[in-house]
Amino acid sequence: MTKEAAADLTAPVSQQDRIVILDSLRGFAILGILLMNMPAFALPPPVQHDPFLLNEWGTVDFKAWAVVQWIPEGTQRAIFSMLFGAGILLFIGGKEKRLDGMMPADYFFRRQLWLIAFSLFDVFVLLWSGDILLDYACLGMIMFAFRNLAAKKLLIGATFCFLFMLARENRDLYHDKETIHLGEKIAALDTTKTKLTLIQKEQLGAMQDFKDRNTAASKLKRMQKNIEKNTGSFKDLYEYRTGRYLDDLVQYLYFGIWDVMLFMFIGMAFLKMGILTGQAPVKTYLWMTIVGLGVGLTVSWFRIRQSVDANFNGFEYAKQVWFSSYELSRTFRSIGILGLIMLLYKSGLFKWLFALLRPVGQMAFTNYLMQSLLCGLFFYGVGLGKYGQLQRHEIYYVVAGVWVLQIIYSHAWLRYFRFGPMEWAWRSLTYWKRQLFKKGKMIPQD
Repeated sequence: MTKEAAADLTAPVSQQDRIVILDSLRGFAILGILLMNMPAFALPPPVQHDPFLLNEWGTVDFKAWAVVQWIPEGTQRAIFSMLFGAGILLFIGGKEKRLDGMMPADYFFRRQLWLIAFSLFDVFVLLWSGDILLDYACLGMIMFAFRNLAAKKLLIGATFCFLFMLARENRDLYHDKETIHLGEKIAALDTTKTKLTLIQKEQLGAMQDFKDRNTAASKLKRMQKNIEKNTGSFKDLYEYRTGRYLDDLVQYLYFGIWDVMLFMFIGMAFLKMGILTGQAPVKTYLWMTIVGLGVGLTVSWFRIRQSVDANFNGFEYAKQVWFSSYELSRTFRSIGILGLIMLLYKSGLFKWLFALLRPVGQMAFTNYLMQSLLCGLFFYGVGLGKYGQLQRHEIYYVVAGVWVLQIIYSHAWLRYFRFGPMEWAWRSLTYWKRQLFKKGKMIPQD
């Protein structure tokens, strides 16, 4: 490869060549992700999922919880996963057109491996226990194998992932049901006449532990413990946040891979079909919106109703519910919201909104890590220590504040620089070459 070709390869994509709508979609998704992540930044785990615990029923706090759970919950991460899947095709496709041999794959896998390093920075330095970058880094390398499939086959792959995910969450539900059934059956035995075996004692203990964990007293105790760890010393904060990430990682990698791959498959397919680039007919987006939101919001409403009927008690929920529908609801709502955003884009009436969010999307990587930094400084004990101190509706004031800040500095930054700071670092490490940072400078010709 000539020096001229190498310089062209590592040069930033020109504004004329960028797919504008993808940058705007990333802007929607990265700001939406903060809306979903904010409870984990600001509230102890029992409170995050149980608005009854602090008597929020009938208040503005419960309404805030219900609206977020009913409509956007989980959708922004799904859309961002779609865009990451599409980004794999855009990155590797451009390289394979210009390079032969292993070089395209070399650049791609180097890019993914550096993303793992950035993920570790997010978890162990910025202390964000909900980091998703490691999943994208590892699963993106798996998705590399599917890059040349036709859109139809990619959607078949998405369907398999959807079914695996749906089966897994219902397997967990029926595992809980079995724990309760066996434990209650043993509890009904007359132990004065029947001596319990070691296995029976273990099954009875598992049922009782499950029941005890879901009592209000147990949740309040965990809530206070979480507040103390997040607002105490750096050592406690570090141990809690990183430990929780590692605990969740083991569980998530066991079955959650289907969740991420599902939406990466959809993103790849939608890019090849022109859906993500705004090239599909209006009726396609209309059907996505009607069917996606129609099914998704209906299922979501019933899912919320089931939690309310069980008083947000996981033990009672497992006894009462016969089918877990989270992934069903989330998948349809995500497609529906994407369809709605694209309808707004196709209408031409919201050019100002897409222009507003475009720089945020161009700096999506920087903005994602900045959310970890800003929220950590505001909520953790190493900063202002507001963890567990705000009412549920008040945490969304913080969301709005971060949104405004990120929109302003993204626009200001890209007036003078070609990339966001983290995008620049990631690109420089990927190509083993320091990238031009400031606008107006020419690419040096050696």
